[in-house]
Amino acid sequence: MNARLRWLTARPFLTDFSKRLLGYATWIPVVIMFNNYVAEIHNVHGPSMYPFFNEDYNSSLLQDKVLTWKWWPQYDLERGMIVTFRSPNNPEAISIKRIMAVEGDVVRTKAPYPEPVARVPQGHIWVEGDGDKTIDSNTYGPVPMSLVTGKVTHFLYPLKKFGPIRWWEHKGRER
Repeated sequence: MNARLRWLTARPFLTDFSKRLLGYATWIPVVIMFNNYVAEIHNVHGPSMYPFFNEDYNSSLLQDKVLTWKWWPQYDLERGMIVTFRSPNNPEAISIKRIMAVEGDVVRTKAPYPEPVARVPQGHIWVEGDGDKTIDSNTYGPVPMSLVTGKVTHFLYPLKKFGPIRWWEHKGRER
């Protein structure tokens, strides 16, 4: 009888807990859909976009956090925008770089690209990191627009940089 009494006293707690758990669990698909198709928070790793991102790269382990807008990511791409895309070298990895040229543009390339000049083909963009230590279009060539997964729109961390990214004000490296 003692076990039955304990069950009856615990039952309201378990019922309430089950309802809350089910309530939270119903939001999981919504969050997944939001992250996959609307917006996502990304950590910016490495020095390839230094000094625009990770300006404290040499003195701190902290990484910049940015908001990536994923709704129609390939639409209306412009020079200077910062985008995320699936790396042509490793499709499992997401890279973040600045668009330096769009389809039809002629680009003066840098080593290790085999030609001194390249024309960006239809449906492609030329991306480069702002830093010197970068693997970008100079390594793997023009990137198909279909690999673009999002546009980086806002700084979230560090708080001193919090707000919209004004990509049109940043020139990047001289071409």
